[in-house]
Amino acid sequence: MDVLAAPPVVRPGAPPELAGRSALLASVESRIGRNGSVVLTGPSGIGKTALLEAVGAAAAGRGELVLRVAGTETERWVPCSGLAELLDQLPGALTAELPRERLSGLPEPHPAASSDHVACRLAFRGLLARCAEERPVLLLVDDAQWLDAESVHAVRYTVGRLGPRGVRAVVAGRWPDGFAAGDTWTPAPDAAHLPVPPLEPDELAEMFDGYGLPVRVVNTLHADSGGNPYLALALGGAFTGRVPRHWRPAPLPQRVRAVIAERLARLPEGTRETLLTAALAIRPTADLLRRAGRAEAARDIGHAAGLGLLIAEGGGIRFTPPAVGTVLAESADAPHLARVHRALAEAVPDAAGRARHRALADPGPNAELAHSLVTAAEQAVRQGSHRMAAELYLLAADRSPAEPAAERTEWLVAAAETGASGGLPDLAHRAADAVLAADATRAQRVRVRLALLDLSGQGLTEMGELFAAALVDAEGDPALLGQVRLRMALGTLVTGAPGRAEQEVDAALVHACDTGDTDLEARALAVRANIALIEGRGDYAGDLERARRLPEPALDGRLHMTPRYLAAYCAIFEDRLTEARAELLRLLALVERGSGEEVVHVLRNLSEVSARTGRCREALDFADRAMRVTEQAALSPGPAWYHGALAELAGGGIDRAVALAERGVRASEQENDVIFQSRLLHVLGVAQMRSGDVRTGVDTLRRIEALGQDRWLPSPMVLPWQCDLAEGLAVLGDTGRAAELIRTTRAAVGYRGAGVTGRLDRAEAAVLAARGEPDAAVALLSEAAALFARLGQPLEAGRCLLDQARVERRRRRGAPARRAAEDALEIFSRCEARPWIEQARHRLSRLETGLRDGPAAPGSVARASLTEGERRIAVLVGQGATNQQVANRLYLSVKTVEASLTRVYRKLGIRSRAQLGSLLGGGPAGPGASPPH
Repeated sequence: MDVLAAPPVVRPGAPPELAGRSALLASVESRIGRNGSVVLTGPSGIGKTALLEAVGAAAAGRGELVLRVAGTETERWVPCSGLAELLDQLPGALTAELPRERLSGLPEPHPAASSDHVACRLAFRGLLARCAEERPVLLLVDDAQWLDAESVHAVRYTVGRLGPRGVRAVVAGRWPDGFAAGDTWTPAPDAAHLPVPPLEPDELAEMFDGYGLPVRVVNTLHADSGGNPYLALALGGAFTGRVPRHWRPAPLPQRVRAVIAERLARLPEGTRETLLTAALAIRPTADLLRRAGRAEAARDIGHAAGLGLLIAEGGGIRFTPPAVGTVLAESADAPHLARVHRALAEAVPDAAGRARHRALADPGPNAELAHSLVTAAEQAVRQGSHRMAAELYLLAADRSPAEPAAERTEWLVAAAETGASGGLPDLAHRAADAVLAADATRAQRVRVRLALLDLSGQGLTEMGELFAAALVDAEGDPALLGQVRLRMALGTLVTGAPGRAEQEVDAALVHACDTGDTDLEARALAVRANIALIEGRGDYAGDLERARRLPEPALDGRLHMTPRYLAAYCAIFEDRLTEARAELLRLLALVERGSGEEVVHVLRNLSEVSARTGRCREALDFADRAMRVTEQAALSPGPAWYHGALAELAGGGIDRAVALAERGVRASEQENDVIFQSRLLHVLGVAQMRSGDVRTGVDTLRRIEALGQDRWLPSPMVLPWQCDLAEGLAVLGDTGRAAELIRTTRAAVGYRGAGVTGRLDRAEAAVLAARGEPDAAVALLSEAAALFARLGQPLEAGRCLLDQARVERRRRRGAPARRAAEDALEIFSRCEARPWIEQARHRLSRLETGLRDGPAAPGSVARASLTEGERRIAVLVGQGATNQQVANRLYLSVKTVEASLTRVYRKLGIRSRAQLGSLLGGGPAGPGASPPH
């Protein structure tokens, strides 16, 4: 265990739970159940001790003899100290004859000491052999790297000899790169090495369930701790009293500072110097550290990672918590820091970074230097490097002479705005506090308050005080009032009040026109178009067109409020997915170096488009990136978790989708975000129904209905939850309610929204099937599948085919059911839609074990080895269609047709299209053959 091993209690009476470790515990239990041993590895605080306790408790519950020992650094050189502790846990009658004086923990220069140790080793083996005759024995060794050598030898000897007889060991240790090879050990040659991974965000949230912390705060704790549970609990101590207002970063708890200092003290001086160099860089990498003179950077990084001080990911280095860098910098004197900055100035590849390090190496007021830093900051803004820009603006303000004060204040304002754009609450709040404490103008005060409002994401309802102060400062200035009103519109929209939101937008538009501010006008029109879109009104297109005729607003971290972004957003709901994807990829190229909300917006919507178009692996990647940026920037987690759940339903796992959606619902409820609360309830209900719990899913979707009784909900054009609720009601037998819901939703959608119409058709087919009208249901499902194929939404088409297979099976038509299920499986396999693949295979397995059709039709034997998709391609080619014609007919690429045709030839043992036509009864495929229509 660590020197500071007891995790801090965030709230009295609420001990931490072992969360997120069920799979790992199962692996350990499986191994020891086969008389094997296990080595658990991982950095300090990752939860190895808690796992040992859980394994020990389970073993004791089974009646096993559990012996525990923990190594300590101070007793590492005391021979047999660990062995004595193990022997103390055995019955005294068994150990009475052992040479206890040699196990007292006091080394004695006695000639018989070595032989005594061997004797004790043999005696220990004999004792455990006797114990194992009555019941299995489990040795638990914690902090194994500090166990004395004699005790190590005794454990290894005993477990190695008695493993088959039920003596096993679970060893937990941390062996960083700095340890000698002889210091690492395992209890048996075949012991399984299981690394203990960091907790995922939802797993950490589970651990904090009893502490009453907001989900957004817990998400930030995960980012700062790197998923290390001990460190997360320690950081959570900052919130024991209350959560800081306005999403302000919490102060570093003194206990965490002590933990950081204690772990840093364990490192060699050279490793600490490498970490200090990393702490002073903006984007530290092992390569940068080597160029800055730290030749053993890779070794030092590995050593620090073993202590839980940092995470190396994607080539970069991230301290856990970020305050590690602060503690390192505070421990060095000014000349030392200057030397490191000068080394970094020679190593960093960008001009802005060189300017920053040179300035930090040369403290003191310097007007010329300050202006050069501002120039570098402006360049960093254009490149999308928000953190670099914010730090340069802050540094320029620090290096600026006392006069002129207005210039310095303006740079602080720029730092706050840039920090907010990049989702950097620490920098934004630091700069904003300095502005509000200075003799700033009203405009400057409003601007920093707007920056803090932009940091709040979906949590604008918590920002009433900031809104009030901004309105007071902006009074009489239409340019400032317009900006404030625009944020107020967003806040009221999130809470489900679109009417009030539109009033605020209209006021912002009046102010924009009065001042000739085309940037504000374009953004306000985009927001008003967004309101109209999610209300289901068709007039959003007019506002969007008007906004796009204006000059494009500057890229200032609010890309998600521009007409260009909204046009791509609208294309998603208008089923113009190819167009939406192309534009979103272009927008991602503009913001990919950033770290704020605009990046998350683009990534989220790219994930949704990818899922809809069947690019499941891509959807998961974009969603993961959005969730990672959200966490690191301390943004509202609900939106990113919504799209994460969507991506998981498409290509990941249903259980994971449920977990993300449940956490997201809680987060959105806490922030009073009606828009994403309803969206998350939708995806949660769908996930529950797809997992087989239809009734719970229907109940979840009905919560959206209840939510809409008091407040406005998005239109079915944006959130078609009614379609899935109708399907669920039909499955439960409530066809009357389902049919009425379909009718009212069709009336609300009207002629717009082909994708929503297809979903309603699928829901209506479920009603028809439940009412005993299978022919009509199959016909409607076929039409819906064809519609989705034309729209380029393969997963929706595959879902229609699966429903068709179910209907056909119920009316005992095995062949059509199999064809539909095989076609669906081929679509899902092509899209790498894992949950759907599993469902399609399950459907096929039920068909295989269920009803069989009559005698095979002529030619079916030749087709028996083909999938349904391959059969359709083979038939068309056999009838004379070219590969291009087949691709057009089946909505495939020519390459897919070619690859499928190659497999058909191989399976059927043929080499030509003519042979294929003859074999399948389609006649010779000659030049005069006409293609199918």
